[in-house]
Amino acid sequence: MTNSLFASYDLNGIKLPNRMVMAPMTRCRTNQPGNIPNDLMATYYAQRASSGLIISEATQISSTGQGYSFTPGIHSDEQIAGWRKVTKAVHDAGGRIFLQLWHVGRMSHESFHADGKPIAPSALSPDAQVWVVDPQTGQGGMVDCTLPRAMTLSDIAQVIGEFRQGAANAIAAGFDGVEIHGANGYLVDQFLRSTSNHRDDAYGGSPEKRVRFLKEVCEAVADEIGAERTGIRLAPFITQRNMNDPAIIDTILLAAREIENIGLAYIHLSEADWDDAPVIPDQFRKDLRTVYSGAIIVAGKYTKQRGETILSAGGADLVAYGRPFIANPDLVDRFQNDLPLDDLDGATLFGGDGKGYIDYEPARTL
Repeated sequence: MTNSLFASYDLNGIKLPNRMVMAPMTRCRTNQPGNIPNDLMATYYAQRASSGLIISEATQISSTGQGYSFTPGIHSDEQIAGWRKVTKAVHDAGGRIFLQLWHVGRMSHESFHADGKPIAPSALSPDAQVWVVDPQTGQGGMVDCTLPRAMTLSDIAQVIGEFRQGAANAIAAGFDGVEIHGANGYLVDQFLRSTSNHRDDAYGGSPEKRVRFLKEVCEAVADEIGAERTGIRLAPFITQRNMNDPAIIDTILLAAREIENIGLAYIHLSEADWDDAPVIPDQFRKDLRTVYSGAIIVAGKYTKQRGETILSAGGADLVAYGRPFIANPDLVDRFQNDLPLDDLDGATLFGGDGKGYIDYEPARTL
């Protein structure tokens, strides 16, 4: 079946052996100081190289783009060198991997900023928390985000340039492409929503102006490395982090038209995945297909059956799996052969060593 999870897919010349994508997941395992990817991370990603495509954990494009402790960067020579270990390990294992480019905006803490102020479209709190390690104790925990300052036009131009450079650095590090993180309440998403963007200049007010930052970031990255190697993640239906904009769907569809014009390889939908999350309306999926002709990836508590169903219905071309890939590095084999799934150890999600990271065993020896 061509619409099966296990059918191949041509992503603009990148041959994917199946339609199962490993979703980006923050794990906070970098070497310190410097947020440098390491051998442990190379092993982790290589173990999961049987997925059709790996999208890396979110990776900050600059030091001011950081919001969580120990997350990797893509803005220093040491980070690029560290990521080369990861991409080589994945490619040696037969896999394909994109880097997710990230700027957290207001989802940050004062400890990551020289002046103690994160940057955002407007000086509005997300009323949320981020994971920060206490330098005195070495223990990580959730802490309240710091009130940001509103970005100047100079700040905006600088960050767009950082996205461009981050994409260039990713290709230099051996990645097959990049995904712009435009979802889940981070900086690009903050510009899109009237609840987080109260600007009255060229980047705020009307939906067209709120989409401008996303458009210029996508143009910069596509110009640098090629639209065919660039995707973007969007989250139309999230409401947490003070992002509950009642008009966001129309804004997302407007953004999708711009993404179509630029020619990005895919749109990756981060769908609400909490227990009482709203069902994604079929009309939205149809409307998105109307305005965007590239590949669509969906993510959000998909099972094997739900994945097959949405592929068959034409609502997606690829299905991303997050937490199931943590405890089941051989998830493709388990799905294909109806093998039982292991449960992850939630206590080892963020930070630490190889425990709960690279010590999950495959179901069988292939």
